[in-house]
Parts: sequence; C-alpha cells; structure tokens
Amino acid sequence: MAKNDLLIDIFGTNITISTEEPTKYLEMLLGKYRRTIENVQRTTGLKDPLKIAVLTGFLLCDDLEKAGSAPGAVKDEEQGEVERLTESMISRLSEIMSNTPEEDLMPSELAENFPVFKLINSIKNYDWGSMDWIPALLGQININRVPQAELWMGVNPSAPSRVKLSGNSEYAESEPLLSELIGREKATLLGTETAGKFGTLPFLFKVLAAEKPLSIQAHPDLRQARDGFEKENLKGIPLDAPDRNYKDPGDKPEIICALSDFFALCGFRDAREICSIFEILSMESGGIVKQGFEKLILALKRQDGNPLKDFLSALFSMNSEWLELLYPFLKEQQEKLKRDYHKFKNEWTLCVYLAGFFPKDHGILAPLYLNIIELDPGSAMYVPAGILHSYIKGLGIELMSDSDNVLRGGLSSKYIDKAELLNILNFSKFKPEVMKVPNPAPFCYKYPAPIENFALSVMHGSGDTAIYAEAGPSILIVSSGCMIINQTTSLDTGESAFIPPHKNLELSGTFTAYLASVKIDKKA
Repeated sequence: MAKNDLLIDIFGTNITISTEEPTKYLEMLLGKYRRTIENVQRTTGLKDPLKIAVLTGFLLCDDLEKAGSAPGAVKDEEQGEVERLTESMISRLSEIMSNTPEEDLMPSELAENFPVFKLINSIKNYDWGSMDWIPALLGQININRVPQAELWMGVNPSAPSRVKLSGNSEYAESEPLLSELIGREKATLLGTETAGKFGTLPFLFKVLAAEKPLSIQAHPDLRQARDGFEKENLKGIPLDAPDRNYKDPGDKPEIICALSDFFALCGFRDAREICSIFEILSMESGGIVKQGFEKLILALKRQDGNPLKDFLSALFSMNSEWLELLYPFLKEQQEKLKRDYHKFKNEWTLCVYLAGFFPKDHGILAPLYLNIIELDPGSAMYVPAGILHSYIKGLGIELMSDSDNVLRGGLSSKYIDKAELLNILNFSKFKPEVMKVPNPAPFCYKYPAPIENFALSVMHGSGDTAIYAEAGPSILIVSSGCMIINQTTSLDTGESAFIPPHKNLELSGTFTAYLASVKIDKKA
C-alpha cells in the first residue's frame, strides 16, 4: 500500500512522517495535536516549547489510555495504529525540541548578531508566594492559581534560564540553556576576568513575591559554607535530603530591593531594648507564660556570655506548653499592649500577624528582637552572611551569590537545625542601612552594597538615549515601561535579558529596569 506523508510544522520545527493512513485522517490527527497545544498554552501560560510539547504529549497519552481502558473498549488494529502514530509524533517532536543543533549556534557569532540575549525564566512555586504578583509583572494570567514565589534569572541548575534566539532569520528557532552557551565560549560571553575567576555567572537574580512570611533564616559565610558542605558530604547526607543544610560550598550575601511596599525583619536589636520589651510582656502576663518571659529576660541579663546568643538559645529551648499559650496571650493582650505601650505598636501587631500563620512557633516573637524594616519601592537593603532575617510581605528584586545554603530558625515547615543556626549566626547588634535612589534619579544608580563580586543597579529611562557600558556580564529585567536597545530590540515590562561584557549599547524609551552585573577590576 502506498504511504502518505504528513508535514508537521509546530514551534518553527518541520518534520515529516510517512504512514499508510489516509491523508484526511493524518490531517485530523495533526488538528487534534494543534488544538491540544493551543489549550495547553492558553490554560498554563507556558512559553517554553519543550515544556508545552511534553505536557501536550502527556495529555494525549492520557486520552489514549482512557479511551483504551473505558468499559466496552476494544483495542483493535486501527486503534493500535492511532496510538503508535500519535506516540511517534510526540516522541519525535520532543526529541527535536530538546536537541537543538549546537553547531549552528556559535556564541561568538551570536554575540555579534544579537545586542542582548532575551531570557526565558523558570518560576518557583512555594506556598508563601503570590498567585498574582509575578504573573502581573509578566503580563500573564495564573489560571491554575498556584502560588508563584520566585522568578529565577541565571544559570543555577535548579531553575536555569534559557535564551530565546528566535526572530533572526540566520538562526533556527532555538531556546538553549544560558549555561550551555556560556560553557561553550566563556571568554566571549563572560569576559576573560569573570571566566578566569568564576567560570560562570557568580550570581542568582530573582523576582521575589512574598504574600506570606518567609522563614526566619541566615546564610553562612564562605568558610562556614565550605566546612559545613564538607562535613555533610562526609556524613553521606544526599544533596537533596530534606535535612541537608549545605547544598554547596558557597556563601550567600544578598541584596533585596522593593518593587512594592516591602516589609522585613533583619538583624538583632540592642540587647537592652529587647530586655525592656520582654519586661513589658512579663508585667502583663502570669503563670507559665510569665515564667517563660522571665527565663528570656534572665538570659539577656547574664554577664558571662553573649546576651543575644544566650537569649536565642533560651528561646529555642522553650517547651511546647509555653508555645501553645503564647499566641492566645498575645491575641488577648494585643489591644491593651498597643494602647499602653504605643511605642511598640507595630511590634505587637506583627507578632499577632505572624502567629496567624504559625501559632505555636517561637518565631512569632521575632519582631521583638529583630529590627522591623519597611522599604518603599526602589529602596534596598543589604543582608550580610550570618544576619538573621525574614521577608514578611512584598514584591522585590533579589540579588545574591549563586548558592542555596539556608539555615532556618522558625516560621517554616521545612527542616530547622537550631544548633547549626546558632553556630553560624553573627550575634552582634545590626540594623541594615536602607539605600534610597537619589532625587532626582540619575539614569543609572548602583546601590552601594559592600558585595565583592557583583552589584545591583536601577535604570530610569525618560525617553532620551543613554549609553550602557558595563564592563562585566549582566542580566537586566524591565519592571515597568519599555526599553529600546540599539533601536532594534525592545524589552517590555517583565522581560529580561543577558548582556555579554563590554557591550556599548544605546538605550532609549520610558522604563524602569534592574541590572545585576559582575564587578570588574577596570585596572586589570
């Protein structure tokens, strides 16, 4: 029997399959495949062709399985041919989408043809995230209503960015990993200094959407991270184990910049101020609750140690009976405390707010011993290693070392290692400086955070043309408006791009954008 050919042209990929089935039947199959793809795109908001192809294949296989297992279903030869043909189409399409011909995508040539590399980024879904904030930034609708907590930009293998190379006639539709392009020609895409020092991008750039409080946490310094990573390796703790503290040997300094009103806790207050706050609670309480507060006050007044460390150790050791009584006490006394001790009105309010999420957690008292920080849009703060902190609520831009080392101390259902947290914390009084953009705002303002290897900047375009001339590799994201690059490439709100080093670009348009860049020694 003569075979008929079917041309499948999806996602810019053209493949042909041959079969004995009638042409009309083949076109019916392709129509079903296209409709399923359109439904997947519409309902999920996905843009990555590989992900769309995989999910489409899964749905079609589900349809086939249900049809074959339905009561009275007969899996005859014709039905078997449908299944074989459809699965062949799915397999072939996924194979082509995941195996881009790398020889056609030489980074040195691409760097000349593309002023910047637009990115396709991954989203992390954590329960503290917002269902709406990141989708709104990206101009998408979150149909499945799953919280979207973080959008990652960079080369971290947990959620690596892809590069969008479409739109240029010289290159086929392709979305290779940014890390793959960099790995194939580091000198071109990183520059010799960054390539020699790091071998990759040394930072992770994020949009963070905290609709609920994040855990109370701190990050190790470089020595602590290396020692902890080696120690857990020797113990044979798998990297993906839930009780693993150190996922890599890197430190994790970070800077957070507000895109909306942003609320956080950061750094220990002075021990004397903490003591005065808990003395108020002791006076207003009785029984077991009062005994617990007295224990914490005693720890703060000890003269033979570090009062902040003694206090936190005592708080971590409080029994479950006291913790169960803590929230009812705070809720009952909230209005009286706000009336009689108005100076700490925000502290009392925030304690009760946190207790609404974690009612039996000692972390609900964190506003009484950590500084409450409020950031206006555009304001930022730097969080060094060893500083206890928690992001409470808001949308922000976060820049950090490309590390995943987190030690938690409360307000979390994840693993909490109190002993190791006490081991890496800086038990000194610390209140972060709030960095604000000057008024009037310059075209580009670099936040003066004391981070050695990378920097965060904000750019404000007002219609005039300005020159971008960062010496190191960078990633930028447009938070509002539209940026025009070299009068040929546009980045709309929510779009991001990787920029190789030493790119002299002309930027125009009306926009606000945030830039993460590797610091380069210009004397080198």
